[in-house]
Amino acid sequence: MSNASAPNSELTGPTRLTLKVWHPDCWTLEVTENVDAGVTAHTVYNTPEDTVKGHFTVYADRVEDIDDFVRATERSRLTDSVSELSPRHEFDNGASNVGNTTREMMVEYDPENSMTDSLLSHGFVHDAPVRVDDGWEYWPVIDTDDRADLRERLDSLEAANQAEIIVTKVTSVAGAKNHVSHQLDKLSNRQREVFELACRRDYYTWPRETTTRELADELDISKTTLLEHLRKAEAKLLNQYAESTP
Repeated sequence: MSNASAPNSELTGPTRLTLKVWHPDCWTLEVTENVDAGVTAHTVYNTPEDTVKGHFTVYADRVEDIDDFVRATERSRLTDSVSELSPRHEFDNGASNVGNTTREMMVEYDPENSMTDSLLSHGFVHDAPVRVDDGWEYWPVIDTDDRADLRERLDSLEAANQAEIIVTKVTSVAGAKNHVSHQLDKLSNRQREVFELACRRDYYTWPRETTTRELADELDISKTTLLEHLRKAEAKLLNQYAESTP
């Protein structure tokens, strides 16, 4: 288990963790590892055929990447059926779709290839949509068991699923509602990369220590593209903060 450590002893009450997970025989991990697109898993329900159907949002920079994702999902040996729920939007036909191309899907697959039940049996309650990027799942969970045996439970979870698990975030549930790092789970990979670089380079300090041109050059993208990523990231973070503030 890499980078898995016990939560801060100063935290009180239930603990929220973000677990970065890899495990075998998972269609979302295999597809996102090979296609330049990510996916967010929403609701999942059982079918009479002893499979599950999940509602997913696929996101990418280009429509072509979304199409590649759908085709790869349809071809996967780990999926039983794939249905697209939303058609292409008008903006999909334009030249600039950066960070704003999405598609809704329903995918049927074997529940034995999901971590949901195993996480629950080890004391981790699924807390928010699961993001999958570059062959990794990011599970926001609440730890309902004793923190003293967290490492032991994570080791057991890895062994039971032949998985690799990295704890990337730890916060108390009471203080996590407005926690910015938790809200970063709402961003796409590219939006997160741009936003975190801007923070590291003190773009948000006053006076600013860097310019958008310098950030764009460091990422080897145009200034227009950088601004588009940055503004979308800011909008998502601000909307989440507004929704969680009384």
